[in-house]
Amino acid sequence: MSLALLLPIPLLPLAAAVLAGLAGRRVGRAGAAGLAIGAVALSWALSCVVLWRMLVDHAPDFDGTVYVWGVSGGLRIQVGFLVDHLTALMMVVVTFVSLCVHVYTVGYMADDPGYQRFFAYIALFTFSMLMLVMANNFMQLFFGWEAVGLVSYLLIGFWYTRPSAIFASLKAFIVNRIGDFGFLLGIAAVLYYTGSLDYHTVFAAAPALAARSIPVLSSAPGSAITFICVCLFVGAMGKSAQMPLHVWLPDSMEGPTPISALIHAATMVTAGIFMVARMSPLFERSPTALSVVLIIGATTAFFMGLLGIVNNDIKRVIAYSTLSQLGYMTAALGASAYGAAIFHLMTHAFFKALLFLAAGAVIIAMHHEQDMRKMGGLRKRMPVTYWTAMVGSLALIGTPFFSGYYSKDVLIDVIHASRQWGATYAYWCVLLGVFVTALYTFRMMFLTFHGEERLDHHAREHFHDVGWNMKGPLVALAIPSLLIGQLTIAPLLFSGFFADAIHVLPGQDVLAELAGAWRGSLRFSLAAFSSPPLYIAAAGVLTAWVFVLRQPQWGDALRARLGLLTRILDNKFYFDWCNEHVLAPLTRGLGWLLWREGDQLLIDGVAVNGSAETIGRLARLMRRLQSGFLYSYAFWMIIGLAALVGWFLSRPS
Repeated sequence: MSLALLLPIPLLPLAAAVLAGLAGRRVGRAGAAGLAIGAVALSWALSCVVLWRMLVDHAPDFDGTVYVWGVSGGLRIQVGFLVDHLTALMMVVVTFVSLCVHVYTVGYMADDPGYQRFFAYIALFTFSMLMLVMANNFMQLFFGWEAVGLVSYLLIGFWYTRPSAIFASLKAFIVNRIGDFGFLLGIAAVLYYTGSLDYHTVFAAAPALAARSIPVLSSAPGSAITFICVCLFVGAMGKSAQMPLHVWLPDSMEGPTPISALIHAATMVTAGIFMVARMSPLFERSPTALSVVLIIGATTAFFMGLLGIVNNDIKRVIAYSTLSQLGYMTAALGASAYGAAIFHLMTHAFFKALLFLAAGAVIIAMHHEQDMRKMGGLRKRMPVTYWTAMVGSLALIGTPFFSGYYSKDVLIDVIHASRQWGATYAYWCVLLGVFVTALYTFRMMFLTFHGEERLDHHAREHFHDVGWNMKGPLVALAIPSLLIGQLTIAPLLFSGFFADAIHVLPGQDVLAELAGAWRGSLRFSLAAFSSPPLYIAAAGVLTAWVFVLRQPQWGDALRARLGLLTRILDNKFYFDWCNEHVLAPLTRGLGWLLWREGDQLLIDGVAVNGSAETIGRLARLMRRLQSGFLYSYAFWMIIGLAALVGWFLSRPS
């Protein structure tokens, strides 16, 4: 592997972003789109070449420096690439989904005045994500981490004339800054304890780091590696939207739908999952951190799925689905099944991007209507969108022979087999989450595509199916959503694909235990008919069918009977209310107190103005002593001389 092959992969999208952004008027709309699509297509092709060379030609991993940015006290701050099997897989997934989104954008944003700016942003986002996954040191990881956060802020608030979009972009930015503060603390602790930011050096120091302590309390010092891992995971909670730092993701649906697919399917929200998997040599040394990851992931998987049941905005339902599936991946990380989490990340990227883009096609066809209660019966009007969305839905709920089944069922199995503290609670959360996932997914499908048409006069009059520049990416994503799971489960999970990239201690390797019972993807698919998840998912689909198509009045009656629970779900567990009515006023109050008492009174009043006033008063006093009369100076000289003589005589001999 050479730099000549690797460097163009991130630099091509960067070049396209610069040209589309700075020379957008000169190159025109078609030029900006062509540059961005061509650059990302080449990046995807080169990423495929990298993965092919690793799998077929058995090319060694690449870990090298591109250039040294600076050296300070022995610390090298550099740009470098670590390209192993984990990185190569992420590069292919990120560039492929990004390519589909770029092509889809041609149709979706065709009438938008910010067309060139949008292509500049999404190409820049692709560059940022590639720099993140290809990093071989914490400094570059942090650069990519912050860059995707910045570009996501720009993309969520792309329609900046909408107050709701501006609020959503600020909310995403602020919540991610909270997570990033923990992430930065973790990186600082890594530097403090190891003296390096290079992955190779830090991972080699992990056994020694596990024996170090941190002075949390003098009587009970804490584990340094646990502190590091928990801080790093706080960053992952922000990027991958884990409770309680999940509140930004549903509101980010204010951005254009291609961004929902790009950011919230395969790229930004999966950065936290990738980071924890990359840091497996550290997390494996801290059972406490793994239990924290396991419990938070399982809680997110179940409780965020519940919110998808009561939501009527088609994009927000898929957003809550993303939250839930990210929880599944996080729980698998906590069970030390890092490979299973990355496997589900890959399959989820395809079918979730597919569902987001299908939702965007419906929204465009409905003239920007997003309320599912105003849809219905679109199956005949939009057959390609319907069948591709059906593939994505079946994959999402874990239907046998679809890609989601292989990755999701493995996640449930490894959590069940885990011996981490909290694994039993996590298992029941992810198992019950299967029912919830099937219920909200097919509630969405039935409300949107089945039953009687509920289109209003305006939507019916302006309804038009989307063109093939939007249908093509749907078909392209539907193929891997159907096939990728059964083709890759054995190589990725049971053939040592991640052997050099992911490190698991022997006593915690639950995937190795499952590998002993592996008999092929066909038998694994057939085994679904003797395991609970399939029947739980079927119960969820049946419940959705009854409450949406057969007896919709039952749903209204149930909502009325479950008044308290309904209010809790409608208010999203009151996380937003707590943030806006408790935490935000407390933060503003603390800021006002620090400004009034700290800045104005203490700093300005005492330190700055007070010192000046003291000197002024002293100067005024001294001026009175400078009268200009000779007898006055003689008087003070006599007084001073008497004081000196008195002091001298009072000294002991």
